[in-house]
Amino acid sequence: MWRIWKLYDPLRAMVVQGVFLFGLAAMIHLILLSTVRFNWLDGMSQAEFKAATQNSSMPKK
Repeated sequence: MWRIWKLYDPLRAMVVQGVFLFGLAAMIHLILLSTVRFNWLDGMSQAEFKAATQNSSMPKK
């Protein structure tokens, strides 16, 4: 294992890994925001809210 770190600078490898993981996380979040089902910024529409309350297991008081 030590021979690998003689070939690569550990600081540069960690920076590249951090940039890659941040880019991957940003890409996944943007893909989810572009879908109707997983877009948490728009919230539920009125029809979805009524459907969710009709299907609830607890009765209204």
